[in-house]
Amino acid sequence: MAGSFPPTIIIVHPREKRSKCTVESLRGRDGFAFWTFPDRGPEPLDGYVRLAMEGPVISAADADRGLLLLDGTWRLAQRMEKFFRELPTRSLPPIQTAYPRMSRIKPDPAGGLATVEALYAAYRRLGRACDGLLDDYHWADQFVATNEWAWSATT
Repeated sequence: MAGSFPPTIIIVHPREKRSKCTVESLRGRDGFAFWTFPDRGPEPLDGYVRLAMEGPVISAADADRGLLLLDGTWRLAQRMEKFFRELPTRSLPPIQTAYPRMSRIKPDPAGGLATVEALYAAYRRLGRACDGLLDDYHWADQFVATNEWAWSATT
């Protein structure tokens, strides 16, 4: 299926710390385009869906669509959403994060995932290859094991 869908676009907020960015290792990899907010890259957004906390659950019906993810703290990602309202949103089923986070400003939303976790879960639901997505993610084994029910439901 590789190549039968547009590249995944990851929009990174400039205040996101690259050292803590869970998708940083995917930069330069085929099938991924990184934009720095608020700039848009050359890829057209026709046929894309935006992964969000609300919306229909992403499914095989979306397999040929492009996928757009917003990367930043929850507060920053919420601010970026309004710039991409034209895209239909898709959500994920209730999947548990393995990323240990503690916000000093406000609690993370229930069901919130690290960007690489959300990407992996979306790819699994879309039937896309997940090879290497979690290779540099410290909590990969815990994440995959904790959510084993979700992976068996999508294969």
